[in-house]
Amino acid sequence: METKKFTADQIDQAADLIQQGELIAFPTETVYGLGANALDETAVKQVYAVKGRPSDNPLIVHVSDFEMVKQYVNDFPEHTKSLVEAFWPGPLTLIFNVLPTTFSTSVTGGLNTVAFRMPNNQKTLELIKKAGVPLVGPSANTSGKPSPTTAQHVYHDLQGEIAGILDDGPTQIGVESTVLDLTAKDGIPVILRPGAVTKEQLEHVVGKVMIDQHLISENEAPKAPGMKYKHYAPDVPVWIIDGDQEVFKQAIEWAKSKQQRIGLFADDQITSTFSADVAAVFSFGEESVEQGTKLLFAGLRSLDEQDIDVIFAQAFPESGLGIAYMNRLKKAANQKILKIDSIFE
Repeated sequence: METKKFTADQIDQAADLIQQGELIAFPTETVYGLGANALDETAVKQVYAVKGRPSDNPLIVHVSDFEMVKQYVNDFPEHTKSLVEAFWPGPLTLIFNVLPTTFSTSVTGGLNTVAFRMPNNQKTLELIKKAGVPLVGPSANTSGKPSPTTAQHVYHDLQGEIAGILDDGPTQIGVESTVLDLTAKDGIPVILRPGAVTKEQLEHVVGKVMIDQHLISENEAPKAPGMKYKHYAPDVPVWIIDGDQEVFKQAIEWAKSKQQRIGLFADDQITSTFSADVAAVFSFGEESVEQGTKLLFAGLRSLDEQDIDVIFAQAFPESGLGIAYMNRLKKAANQKILKIDSIFE
């Protein structure tokens, strides 16, 4: 199969392929998604097959407007209207109880709930409207690997496996949407996956919000994507470096004593300081969690293609957007963190 790259003036062609049961990758403000007709079970199953994704992992359903959600949900929880008005279109996914038999178990993962999102990308919203159906849209990459933030990342992973890619350049945020569960019995919204919409922003709109800190094991069925203990991981092992330049220095000395070739993902100051001591660097620019988050997956992908044995990645404080950044990085690193008192243990 030839994988075609579609431009903005070819959205009609991409929508026709969706209607025919084909898979089309699409851009969002977060990462690129792998689109299929959410009402076509055969197409949805093909998404799992192409990604190598566990079938117990539910899929997010992407819509072009809130009216589309109303076709599948008849009992909306408190706060729904306020959240939609505040954050849609945008990087917030909302979980609702859905009408029975609305979606196949391939979409729901066997649950009675479905996660919905309206992405903030005009080309993708147009694609959904022209296809006339909601689209499932997990990240358009091989399951478990760093998510794609450019059309070229998608092509690298899935060329020959999908019909096409709607290209809209690099994504703006770089990590997947915040997933908010609105189905808790006590009515308190629960963040299942952190993202660019922070707990503080949500609480400003709805009041109290909880964060699910539970790490899903490989044998557990998650309620939302991205909840596995290890996820977003390149082939090269990743270690998180939690500390200042002295910690990076000691970590590099530790790795070099083991004859390991090092790849470094960090800001300009750190990468320029240690570029002569490592085999490869990927700088995300200024010391900014926004920049680090935007380029995290691109950086891990780039370093993974180098001749290295280990990736050292810069940590950020776990507040605001830093919660989402560290959530993805910890899973990419399988929770491995080097601190100054642990390097030489």
